[in-house]
This record gives sequence, structure tokens and C-alpha cells, in this order.
Amino acid sequence: MSETILSIKNLSKTYDNGTQALADISFDVKKGEFLVVIGLSGSGKSTLLRCLNRLLDPTSGQIFFHGKNIENTKGRAVFSVRKKIGMIFQQFNLVPRYSVLTNVLTGKLAGMGVLKSFFSLFSVEDKSQALDYLKLVGIHEKAYLRADQLSGGQQQRVAIARALAQKPEVLLADEPVASLDPATCHVVMDYLRKVNQELGITIICNLHFLSLVREYATRVIALKDGKLVFEGSPDQITEDWFQKIYGEGAREIHVQ
Repeated sequence: MSETILSIKNLSKTYDNGTQALADISFDVKKGEFLVVIGLSGSGKSTLLRCLNRLLDPTSGQIFFHGKNIENTKGRAVFSVRKKIGMIFQQFNLVPRYSVLTNVLTGKLAGMGVLKSFFSLFSVEDKSQALDYLKLVGIHEKAYLRADQLSGGQQQRVAIARALAQKPEVLLADEPVASLDPATCHVVMDYLRKVNQELGITIICNLHFLSLVREYATRVIALKDGKLVFEGSPDQITEDWFQKIYGEGAREIHVQ
């Protein structure tokens, strides 16, 4: 049985306006899993990931990473958490005028000293590793192009390589294919699976399309109105469960 890398206990998040985004959520994540989180927009998926890598402070509950409590992490210690629990977003957040290679190298800034970070003094080894990550996601030939010369799918692959430059143990992916056309979705998801299988990095990924969930997830959790309503394998999501998660009358859309 794989070791538990993340353990979430009774996690809740209420925003200042009174909206309760998460309500008493508990689950474990095993090392090496490709865990997918599903649910309607507004169900709490993005809030959950942002709490896990400490972009948001939970209102209550606990988050354990390798058995260490991290939900109250403050100051510089937060950067250490974010280095080990990397994140990619629906919007690629690249610097358009920077080259692809430089964008990937910015993923290393959190682990560099202040002076090196300020002057972006990357070593030959740093650049070699960045090129290796670009090769892993199939885009190394674009290394010296400006980021804004790439397609959406290519930019998301650069964002994956940038997150890998942090050398994370866990990679959070918040709707990584939501901004892409259907033909490109599988390309990005294939590379996330490659990262999971070849590098052994644990993936926690928010997705909308169940066809993608069934193809890529090793395990699934579902949120509804901020509550955990399903936990199991992709093939356990029957039509009845689909209706419970997404509401009566909801229809599944397939991404080919």
C-alpha cells in the first residue's frame, strides 16, 4: 500500500462575504496517485486546491503533508510548502515577452537566494534541467521562442514544465484544460499522466469532463456545495452518481 502523502481532516473554508466554499472535508492522498476532483462550478474544487498549497487560509480543519501540519504555515515557510506542492492553473500565467526557457526557469526562483532571484542568475545546470522538463512535455524545440508565440496547449505545457522546475512532490492542476479546445485536451492530459508515471509525482487535478476523468484518474473525489459526496474509482461513477453529483437532468459531454 502506498504511503499517505497528504491528509485532509475536517477542512472548511468560509469567505469574508459569508460564502462557505468547503464544509468539513476529509480524505487522504496516496503517493503516486492521479487523483481527480470533480463537481459543478462553484462546488469548491478551486478553493480546495488553493488551500492545499496555502494560497488560501482554511477557516478550520487540518492539512498534513508527510505527517506535518501545514495549514497554519506562515511567512517564509509557506514558500517551502509551495515548492513541494506545485500548481498549474487554467490560465497559463506565463510572462508573454519572456522566452519559453526563461518562463520555465522562473519556477526555480522560490528556491534561490534573494540576490540570485533578483538578477535571475540561473546556472548551466538549471538551464539543462529546464530543457529536460521541456523535452518531457514535448516542447523543447520551442525553448527560445517568446511565450506569446505559442498556442494555448503549448503554453499549458510550458506551465507544467515551469512547475516541474520547482521539483515538487505533488502537482495541483486547477482545470488545466478548461481554456483549451477539445483536440488539445488529451495532449495536455497525456503529459500530466507522463509526469505522474515517469517522475512519480502525485497529481491532484480538477476536471469537468467525465470522459477525461475515466481515462486519466486512478481515483476520484466529488464535491457538491462544498461537501465531499463521492470517493472511489472512476468506474464507480454510475449514471445515478452522475445525477447526484451534477444534478437531475445533467447530461455528460464527451471529449474525444
